[in-house]
Amino acid sequence: MLNGQTTKKKLGINLKGLVTASALAISLAAVSPTTSAFAKTEEKPKFTFGIVPDIQYCDCTDNRTRFYRNSIDKLMEASQTFNKQDVDFTVQTGDLIDRNISSFSTILPYFNTIEGPKYHLLGNHDFPVTTDQVVDILGMPNQYYDFKYKNWRFIALDTNDLSLYANSAGSEKYQQAEKMYTELKEKNAINAQTWNGGVSEEQLKWLHDVLEKAAKSHEKVVVFSHMPVYPENEHNVWNSEAVMAELEAAGNVVAFFNGHNHAGNYEYKNGIHYLNLKGMVETADTNAYSILKVYKDRLEVDGFGRETDRTLTIR
Repeated sequence: MLNGQTTKKKLGINLKGLVTASALAISLAAVSPTTSAFAKTEEKPKFTFGIVPDIQYCDCTDNRTRFYRNSIDKLMEASQTFNKQDVDFTVQTGDLIDRNISSFSTILPYFNTIEGPKYHLLGNHDFPVTTDQVVDILGMPNQYYDFKYKNWRFIALDTNDLSLYANSAGSEKYQQAEKMYTELKEKNAINAQTWNGGVSEEQLKWLHDVLEKAAKSHEKVVVFSHMPVYPENEHNVWNSEAVMAELEAAGNVVAFFNGHNHAGNYEYKNGIHYLNLKGMVETADTNAYSILKVYKDRLEVDGFGRETDRTLTIR
């Protein structure tokens, strides 16, 4: 099985095979009436979780490929799928809204129809107000945090930590963001964009400590982020190399999931799967969300709509 192997769903009926299977079932039942020939042999995942990227709701006119109002119906479809398949928890990777603070009160009730624990990340479009206010609105424990499920550690980063939109002008973090952005701009870096952000030294230290504790506890790790860090792209975190250095040094990080780049992306590097999920807000009527199935040796991405099915092997 290859890293990041993609698959396509197929539907078909083989009548000859169906007749043969039925005859076999009848024969087996005659020999052993307590044994079902159709007993399930499919391996069950240890647990599953849903991921929703870039809902980006707004009661606004469509903008080229972005259909803001349509995200309500798309989110409800995802909610019904997650509830039907009884996922263990759900993560939305940021950009719950597009711009207006009133959008939170409209879209959150729809998101909350998803049953079970729900986790939020902050996206660059979530900031009509300050970081602390958005954290309160979403009921997040902090702008970045971690949680454990079974023997896995899940980390939610804040890639807007150093940015020109999430911090008050003149604040220490705003000044740090200005410096980082200016240095990238002078180097003509592809990700020197004002709609990107960076991860502060304080958050990097926190990330290092969480990864270290997870390694000592023999926990595998999945990292969630709004912005990508790899492969190179104009949407990447300003200091993506510093983030990747921490992830690779830990030795127990399996995958890094993010949104932000609505087109999606994927690459495998040094034992880590970097999967940029496609944005839900894109296109008028085609959805994009996923259910992750966790097995001992792999993660299976069950993609819906535009999202691709993938098998991500664990090193």
